[in-house]
Amino acid sequence: MEEGKKVLYSAAQPTNTLTIGNYIGAIGNWVKLQDEYNCFFAIANMHALTVRQVPAELRRRTLSLLALYIACGVDPEKCVLYLQSHVSAHAELCWVLNNYTYVGEMERMTQFKDKSAKHADNINMGLMDYPVLMAADILLYNSDYIPVGLDQRQHVEIARDIAQRFNNAYSPTFTVPEGIYLKVGAKINDLLDPTKKMSKSAENPNGVIFLDDDKDTIIRKFKRAVTDSDASIKYDPENKAGVSNLLTIYSVFSGKSIKEAESEFAGRGYGEFKLAVGEAVADKLAPIQAEQARLLADKAYLDGVLKSGAERAGRVADKTLAKVYRKIGFYQI
Repeated sequence: MEEGKKVLYSAAQPTNTLTIGNYIGAIGNWVKLQDEYNCFFAIANMHALTVRQVPAELRRRTLSLLALYIACGVDPEKCVLYLQSHVSAHAELCWVLNNYTYVGEMERMTQFKDKSAKHADNINMGLMDYPVLMAADILLYNSDYIPVGLDQRQHVEIARDIAQRFNNAYSPTFTVPEGIYLKVGAKINDLLDPTKKMSKSAENPNGVIFLDDDKDTIIRKFKRAVTDSDASIKYDPENKAGVSNLLTIYSVFSGKSIKEAESEFAGRGYGEFKLAVGEAVADKLAPIQAEQARLLADKAYLDGVLKSGAERAGRVADKTLAKVYRKIGFYQI
């Protein structure tokens, strides 16, 4: 870690296959940030347990996600890349922070309400406690910044509240983090229902572009994307949600501004526009998919990355946890 640099933390779960929304809102952004900050990037497998997992599948997806991180350009030499469960301080700090978090706060969390509705047969304590574990993830590394999508703002706010509450009780201990919110591509919506966020757990996969989709699948899904009866290709999220979503995706994957994209497709039909968006996405994902496959064939390398990451993350996390334990009065030897 370089002296003088601010600390940035982020993580993703190894559940289901990630989407282009995850790429735009998280991993692609990490690559841009890793030179500017001291970065800690985690595979959040502890968070994954709020929904029942098949053990062998969870292990497979863990390595797959690690390979994807690196294939997208996240450099384990520039940042700390690690598996959440390899650093026990995450669970230990979560327990402490539970005592500075109120049940009413957790019950009001949008994600808890949404997931409780979707998984009514499995409303477990982990689901409610998810934001506290996330706060522990962030606070362990004295993170200054958290790059998140707009839908994660509530989690950043609760992490700030918990940090301030603890600091007020015991003297300054945690850095109070701030969210970094993307201005473009912060929220990529479902192709079939552009009023909803594109989700890797969507009921209909045809509205979602997964990072492992092949070119034919990507083109097919974009051809079916919902637009509207007005043939103009203009960015207007309120009145033209589908077209605006496609323009945002095209802008990110082509490197062109929204205005440039509007000019490029002025007077052209939706069919031609959707094909161009699909091709831009497929062309960007092809080399990432090839590199991920190459990395997955080298398990020894991936294991080495995780071992090194756990050691580096653990040194920082254990130091923070020891300070917390002293503050709250735990007897230490």
